[in-house]
Amino acid sequence: MPGEVNVVSHPLVQHKLSLLRQKGLSTATFRGLVSEISMLLAYEVTRDLPLTYQQIETPMAKMEAPVIDENQTVLVSILRAGNGILEGMLRILPMARVGHVGIYRHPETLGSVEYYSKLPEDMAGRDAIVMNPLLATGNSAIAAVDRVKATHPKSIQFVCLVASREGIANFHESHPDVAIFTAAIDERVDEHGYIVPGIGDAGDRLFGTK
Repeated sequence: MPGEVNVVSHPLVQHKLSLLRQKGLSTATFRGLVSEISMLLAYEVTRDLPLTYQQIETPMAKMEAPVIDENQTVLVSILRAGNGILEGMLRILPMARVGHVGIYRHPETLGSVEYYSKLPEDMAGRDAIVMNPLLATGNSAIAAVDRVKATHPKSIQFVCLVASREGIANFHESHPDVAIFTAAIDERVDEHGYIVPGIGDAGDRLFGTK
């Protein structure tokens, strides 16, 4: 059964993604756009978070008000580029727990190599949101979700800015139960594992390393 894919087609998301795709942006501009798009994507990926009610007092009266338990949400960044999305997500969910999985793509095999993992204790019962700017071959995302699944969270969702059709198919072959949220689906991945037309190397553009 094919997995769930949600393309966020809101005009603001699509406009900002078009700006992000353009070459020649400064590191600061690119980083700012990633953060802004991530905030907008956060509204969609958290749409079904459960609400509870607690008593609050407005200037006029006491009431039972709907709230979410932000501590039950874990934002998992795939290092290093995932930290660009993490910044925007934390603006929407400032009390969320944060985990990191360090993975890099082997330049020859294009397979994933894990070098670091740190997730909150007691993941059971928490909702995990795994994030990386790109879902290209899908190998890094698969490895990261493998690591998160081993901690038995209540739910897992994956968020990216751009996905390839190949990456989606590969990811859902391993994790058909994990929904993908993305701003765009591009047609192909080149021989070096980059999405075309894509946004280039998100990590290098975020951190100015090239």
